[in-house]
Amino acid sequence: MIYLAIVSVLWAFSFGLIGSKLSNVDAFFVATMRLSFATLVLLPFFRPKLLGGKNCFLLCIYGSIQFGLMYTCYMKAYQFLPSHLVALFSIFTPMYVVFIHSIRQYKFSPRYLLAATFSVIGAAIIKVQGTPSGDIWLGFALMQVAGISFAYGQIAYRDWKRSHPFIDDLAVFSMLTLGGALCAGAFSLFFSNTEYLVVSATQWQAILYLGCIASGLGFFLWNKGATLSNAGELAAFNNAVVPLAVIVSLFIFKESQSLALEDLFRLLTGGFFVVTAVIIAVKKGSVSE
Repeated sequence: MIYLAIVSVLWAFSFGLIGSKLSNVDAFFVATMRLSFATLVLLPFFRPKLLGGKNCFLLCIYGSIQFGLMYTCYMKAYQFLPSHLVALFSIFTPMYVVFIHSIRQYKFSPRYLLAATFSVIGAAIIKVQGTPSGDIWLGFALMQVAGISFAYGQIAYRDWKRSHPFIDDLAVFSMLTLGGALCAGAFSLFFSNTEYLVVSATQWQAILYLGCIASGLGFFLWNKGATLSNAGELAAFNNAVVPLAVIVSLFIFKESQSLALEDLFRLLTGGFFVVTAVIIAVKKGSVSE
């Protein structure tokens, strides 16, 4: 779980960074660049002889879904949502992780569902305020497609790695980011708006950080952590980033000028539910599940 915890902290900065620096840059272009930089970082470690053509293709497909389709929808959502709502609307991913795992394994775990439910409740407590309206629902829909894509990729790679235990993650992971880059690139080719392709030096720095660190290092550590965790732990940790992201967005990127006592209480209560979700998942858990 240590890998999942490290990446949760790492990703907490991504929401605010994108919202404050890249919201006016074409989403498909940013997604393509992030995943391309991630691939360049990981490619020197690639060992094709360990895989063969079939597995290379399979991992590219997993990556195109988990990273390419997810990133495309995720980045596009910033055109309709502020960064703290992007973080909020990702809260259902734990449910998708549990359901996809159950379908693939033909086995349902009430404990994992309970852990995912606590994780969703905790994330919802933190930022649900009032009834969203207008284009916010399009942003919500995009985030659900992103969540389902990310959940599927995690479980699919986890299952693949457990059937190939002697292959090192680092030796093959560039195939996943390559698949993601190709998928995002295809969307960018047909849907990118050239009016939003003007990128400043500061924005290139943000893209470089997001690509090399948040995507390259982050995705690698996250999927490696997924292979070492049970499905309940993986589901619960998918929302650990939410309270962290809200804290970073509010206090570091200053999306709000003040934090009321009620908001602090909600943040602490929601965080408690997320931590409880992890505890539920870990208790009597089996990494092999």
